[in-house]
Amino acid sequence: MSRTRGRTFGPERLGRVPEPTLITSPANPRVKALGTLRRRRVREEQGRTLVEGLEELELSLDSGVVPRELYFCPELMGATARASGLVDRVGRLGTELVQLSRAAFEKAAYREGPDGFLAVVDTVERRCADLDVPDDALLLVCQGVEKPGNLGAMLRTADAAGVDAVVAADPVTDWGNPNTVRASKGTVFSVQVASDTTQAVQAWLAGRGIPLVAATPDTDTEHTDVDWTGAVAVAVGAEKTGLTPEVISAADRRVRIPMVGRADSLNVATSAAIILYEAVRQRRGR
Repeated sequence: MSRTRGRTFGPERLGRVPEPTLITSPANPRVKALGTLRRRRVREEQGRTLVEGLEELELSLDSGVVPRELYFCPELMGATARASGLVDRVGRLGTELVQLSRAAFEKAAYREGPDGFLAVVDTVERRCADLDVPDDALLLVCQGVEKPGNLGAMLRTADAAGVDAVVAADPVTDWGNPNTVRASKGTVFSVQVASDTTQAVQAWLAGRGIPLVAATPDTDTEHTDVDWTGAVAVAVGAEKTGLTPEVISAADRRVRIPMVGRADSLNVATSAAIILYEAVRQRRGR
């Protein structure tokens, strides 16, 4: 099992579904408090973040997350067995249930066209030293990535590719950013994630004997020319500047993705996906 902020994630605790609290006013203090969790400072102070959306919430629950509060709107979520079953499932975990009017929910929601589900959950807080990875680990290191959407997209790829952990080095955004959670479709809870300084990440990799492969256009080695079958960490950099010279010079290998058009680079999430799936191809062959 994993822990965040001292709360244990484990098997669902079956019990009676509590009666929900009803809130109809968008000016209610609890509705306003949900909006404050869009700010990083508040998330870090409270150790909490938001998960919005039925699919995101389902994946979070499947990963062992126990929400602290669930806000739902029957008018938006619809009268489906899947939606009502999800409310019951969360309620049996001991989570506080709060029913919102449409106006109140749309005030609290951070996405357009909400589907009536918004949960408050504990944020994931880990350093590299807290990660538990196998000897042949496949890791992704994201240095200075700025856009939550890119970070979330890389998490979805990491989940699909079976990556053992994703590490944010010198992170500009946090794993609890609601847009990261949304873009990841909730996989921020299914994949081990950590945040640390670049120096700490390099020291941790070196201490475990895990080679670091830097993605950069400044090399003649293509990503298909490297052996990805053993323990390895793929490093990708910020959207505008790429990896820092510090990481590139310290990397065991440098690889590039062949480009035949006018553009000299791909979106960072796309680059990570291409390289990771080459690793998947080779490792499946092994």
